Parts: sequence; structure tokens; C-alpha cells
Amino acid sequence: MEPGIIRKLDEVVVNRIAAGEIIQRPANALKEMMENSLDAKATSIQITVKAGGLRSLQIQDNGTGIRRDDLAIVCERFTTSKLQSFDDLSSISTYGFRGEALASISHVAHLTIVTKTKSEKCGFKACYEDGKLKGDIKPIAGNQGTQITVDDLFYNVPMRKQALKTPNEEFQRISDVVSKYAVHNPHACFTLKKFGESPSIRTLPKSTIVHNIGTIYGAAIGRALVPIATKDDILQLSVDGYVTNVNFSLKKGISLLFINYRAVECSALKKAIDAIYSLYLPKGSAPFVYLSLELNPQNVDVNVHPTKHEVHFLHEEEIVERVKLLVEKALLGGNAARSYTQALLPGANQPLDTTKTNESMVGGDGDKPRVDYKLVRTSHSDQKLEKFFNISGSSSGVPLREDEPMNEKALEPKLTQISPSRKRKRVQKETERSSIHMLRKQIESDGDENLRKIFRELTYVGTIDRDQVLIQYDTKLYLAKTQPLAAELFYQLLLFNFGNFERITLPEPLDLKRLAHLALADPSSGYTEEFGPADELADIIVETLVSHATILREFYNISIREDGFLESLPKLLDNYIPSVVFLPMYIVRLATEVEWDEEMECFRTLSRETAHFFSRIALTKPDKEYRWELEHVIYPAIRNQLVPPKEFSKNGCLLQLASLHELYRVFERC
Repeated sequence: MEPGIIRKLDEVVVNRIAAGEIIQRPANALKEMMENSLDAKATSIQITVKAGGLRSLQIQDNGTGIRRDDLAIVCERFTTSKLQSFDDLSSISTYGFRGEALASISHVAHLTIVTKTKSEKCGFKACYEDGKLKGDIKPIAGNQGTQITVDDLFYNVPMRKQALKTPNEEFQRISDVVSKYAVHNPHACFTLKKFGESPSIRTLPKSTIVHNIGTIYGAAIGRALVPIATKDDILQLSVDGYVTNVNFSLKKGISLLFINYRAVECSALKKAIDAIYSLYLPKGSAPFVYLSLELNPQNVDVNVHPTKHEVHFLHEEEIVERVKLLVEKALLGGNAARSYTQALLPGANQPLDTTKTNESMVGGDGDKPRVDYKLVRTSHSDQKLEKFFNISGSSSGVPLREDEPMNEKALEPKLTQISPSRKRKRVQKETERSSIHMLRKQIESDGDENLRKIFRELTYVGTIDRDQVLIQYDTKLYLAKTQPLAAELFYQLLLFNFGNFERITLPEPLDLKRLAHLALADPSSGYTEEFGPADELADIIVETLVSHATILREFYNISIREDGFLESLPKLLDNYIPSVVFLPMYIVRLATEVEWDEEMECFRTLSRETAHFFSRIALTKPDKEYRWELEHVIYPAIRNQLVPPKEFSKNGCLLQLASLHELYRVFERC
């Protein structure tokens, strides 16, 4: 058999082979064009997609544009404005440098460029095919920047086109690329949409990395972020980023890695971070990780992969270890406030084992022998949790001091309850309003009997932090979240004591308009200038509350004067005063969130908002006062008056941490 003859390939074939290495799917083409836009200092990048980018892929930016004289060769291979000599690769600081992106796209698609620079009087339009200019360059009206349209991608490579996924899957890959660059470049505004539809991604200009992560990947991830940062002069390394804390996990992890501003992959670094999280997260779950590494450009080789999604750099093992220790330190710092969840057997209906009570407690049936694991500690005053943390005064019986001002710089009023000498016995009167009776029935019908027994017989063990406490029921230890429990308690108190509240009097009436301004100035209110002038909104809030002052005063003892001043609040529990720090937001929410037009919905929403205000007890009070308040005011009221709803057994408000019976089983196996 004769050997084959070696021939030089046709230039078109060579270019299409090269294009296939760089442009593997629509997302690769978009990545190259987005990087060009960012290199051109664009602050607004708009992307429109048809059929997953196969029919049309358009990107428009407001960057520097392309000079008219350069349009003739812009789609030829190895034409670039970012590299002049090979030595420049050692200090490259731009995304692109090879000059192959547009050339490769033009070999597998129909490419159209519309561009205008700042110095030129009009824009210009040019079409390309196989790297060559097709037709003449035409003048056209346009704004500064560049618009590139890629039509019929892979029209001349049918095998590649058939191997691609569905349009929706290709659009998802495009969305992933846009998401990464939008997070890493918060100074720029990114918009991604399907043709004829509303945007699926839209970020604001001059935003922040955290805000863009929350916008794109979800508010839950945004709330769980832990910042990490370090600099190492020896390794010439700078690290910035965010990782999710140990309370948060995803079924499929999300990893965003940038090295010298370039989105890349590093398997060694990913494995190291996954190994750290495996110690904290359940099996089969993963974190969200965003890392930005800046290295000396002379230590990084960016020219190792056609699509540039990999780079090689010096001291890789040392750098990976440095980042690993940094992430580990961040997670250890957040592990103190870790939330715990229960492991349930398949088919279990309730996350709490509350279906049976202990039939052989101390002093129970004398016919049954007393078993050690069924012994219940009945005197909780013998030992408290605080003893092991050297916390003094938390259970010393120090009551709330009504003569101390609340810690609020903008207001600083002293909320005072009516002193015993001035109290008049208030005659309890039963309301005749059917709406209140219906709301009470809803509470009763939604109550969980098993949870009710736990709360009725709870023993307060101690305070963990400002959000969680430990309680004991029978031989089980539970973790309870205070804020949702208190919110439900106050809501029920508002309904079952409807119209029978004593008052907490403000020594000096507070201006509602001033309170509204304080709330609108708080970023958590969500107010922006798009809603109108703050002064006008404050006037509307005051007008709304003054117009409903009769309802507030008669049924809730919230006294508002006709001139827009607040005089009093209801007293829901003895020895408990709400924090005035949250009073401005409460005033705004009364005006905006209460359904005033329908009676039952009015009382429900008004009670919910008031309960939410009263339940926010953790932030502004001294530690000693807060702990005393929880142990001697809030949880006794929960024990005596709360009807716990069924959702508390499913939403993590009450979690079983340990069972003495199960612990004995563990020790028996040891």
C-alpha cells in the first residue's frame, strides 16, 4: 500500500478547524465578545438571544468602539490591539490577546458589526464571512460603542450544530457565562434576554459584588455570604471573595473563580474547597463560592487553552493551600452560629418526635422499674447553661428598668408603663366582632397538640445567642428560635386580649412624620427616589394613620393625635417594653401593609405588624437585661399562653438536638 500524499490544507479548512477549537458553542462566542466589550471599557452590556444563540446572538456595549480604518481587518486571524510582541504575554492585563475570537466566529457564522468611536461623527456597519469583509463599509447612525450580531451559528458545520443541546439548555449556558462576568464586574450593567421577552438577568451599574450575587443567584445566597480577603507579598497574591456559611448549602454547587480578572477553572483549588465543606455540609450538598485571585502577571501563563478557560501559574500548591486555609478560617468563624437540622427517616411526617409522651417519668407508674435514661431533671435552677460560660447576672432576677432610655440616637425616648400606684383595674370586656372570633378559631384549629404539650411543659435551659435558646421537654433537648416564637405569641395576645390593652406612655409625643423619614432613610425599607419625594410619602403615611386613629386607639391603645404625634403603644406583657429602634419601620408598615378596607383582614394584618414589631427584642438591649427578659418574661408567656401552629414542626423554629434515650443507645454500642 502506497503512503498518502501530504498536502497543505486549504486556508478555509484551516480556519474552520481553528474556529472549532475556540467557538465550541454559543456560550463560548458570547464569552469572547463580552471580554472584548470589557476590554473596551464598556459600562453597559446588553445581550439578546434567539434559539439559544444558534439563530441569533447579539451583544451591544457602550465602550470605546472600533475605528473605521480597523474594520477591514478586524475579523482576520491574529489581528489585535492588545499585543505587539511575544514578551507582552508576560504582562498581559486584558481579556483578549490572540486576535482569534471574531475571526473564528466569522468562519462559522454570519457576522455583522455596527460601531462608533467618540471622535467619529457617525457609526459604521460591516458584514463578514470567513474572516473577510463582505461588501462595503456603510455609514450608519448610532451611539458610541459596538454592536455585534452573530446569525446562523454553525450554519456551515452541521455536525457541530447537531451535537449541541436544546435551545433552552444552550441559553442556560449563556446565562451562566453572563452571571459570572456580571458578578465580577459590578461597575458595569449587564442585561440578558431572549428575543421578544423580558430580561432574565439585569444588574445595575455601579453595583456591588454582594448585591449582584443576591440579584442573580438568589437572596438566600446573598444573605449567607461570608467575605474572605488576604494579601501575601511573598507569593505576590491577593485574594478577595465570598463563600456561603455552614448554614447554607445547594444540591449543586456554584463556583466562580477569576484569576487576574479572567474566568477560569482550577480543579486543584475546587477540590481543596470541596474537602473543607465536606466537614460541615450534609452529603450530596455543596456551597456557593466566588473567588478572585490576583497574581503577578509574570507568574501566569494564559496561553494554554484555545478557549482560555484554563491558566497555569507558579507556586500553585502553595497558593491553593493559602486559599484553603483562608476559607477554613472564615467557616470556623461562622460555625458558632450554625443552625442544626434533624435527620428524618423516609416517610416521616413530623420533624419533631412529639407523638408520645414519656410514660415512666420520675414518680410515674410504680410497677415499672425506673430506668436511667428516663430520668428527667426537674429542678432547672440547680444548674444553668450560663454556669459553663461564666455569665453572671443572666438569671439573677434583675427586672427590666423602665426608667432607662432605649439606645436610639435619633429618638431616645423613655417608654414607661403605668406605675402600680397609678394603675386602675381594667374591666375585661369581650368583643362582639365576628372577625376577631374567626381569627381566634383559625389559631385554635391550626394548633398542634404535640407541640402544645412541649411548650406547656418546657424547662428553660439557657440562652445560646440573641436568636436561639435551649429548652428541655421530658428527656429531650430542643433548640428554639426566639423571634418567630415571640411574633406568634404577641399575635395571639393581640387577638385574645383584643380591646383590653393597657398602655405604654411616651413621656413626650413623637412626630410621625419624623419617624417616617427615619424609616425611609433606612436601606431595608426598599425606598428609592422612583417612589417619589420622601417628604410627600411621609405626609401620606401620617395622613393614613391619622385617618385611622380611632381604630388604633379603641382596639389597640395606640394613641395618635390629629396633629400627627404618637402618644402611646399597647402593653402586651408585664415587664416587657418593645424597642423603639424599630418604631420608625413599624409606623411605615402600619400605613403601607395593613389592609384597612376589609375588617377581618384589617385586624389580621394590623395584629401581625404589631406582633412583628414587639417580637424584635434582640438587638438593642444589654445582654443581662435581654437574658433576664427571655427567661422570666417571654418564655413563661410562651409556656402559659402560646398555641403553637403546625408549621412550627416543619419550619425549623423548634429542632430536637438530643434525646437521653438515644444517647444511651449510642453509649451502649461503645
